[in-house]
Amino acid sequence: MQDHDRFHRQLREAGMRVTAPRLAVLEILHAHPHSTADVVAAGVRTRLGGVSTQTVYDVLRACSERGLLRRIEPAGSPVRYETRTGDNHHHLICRTCGEIVDIDCVVGEAPCVVPDRDHGYRIDEAEVTFWGECPSCLRKAKADK
Repeated sequence: MQDHDRFHRQLREAGMRVTAPRLAVLEILHAHPHSTADVVAAGVRTRLGGVSTQTVYDVLRACSERGLLRRIEPAGSPVRYETRTGDNHHHLICRTCGEIVDIDCVVGEAPCVVPDRDHGYRIDEAEVTFWGECPSCLRKAKADK
């Protein structure tokens, strides 16, 4: 119930109406970070019944625009969403199974990585994606040998 109240408050503070689909999307993504829109839509329908996919996409877009969700786009993967916003973290992705793990920035302040040349830009964010193989996939590969 504590998360439900927190998401209710966050929606209000973002100037958004509190609706069942918005709460469901935030709660699902809090429980299952880095989910695709299709996974979120399936979860919302399980909780609420007949909610259209378009409604879920609208909620994801509106919540992302208001800073309640972070949209990440790993190369070769569908867009993912998470509720962890407002901090400076990156992602580690398994090349084999696609698992995504949050990695805190070593420096802590955005941007934590600075290019050798800024080309006149005022840089306020760096998005870093680490790629590799997760422990489960490494164990499976070792067992298959």
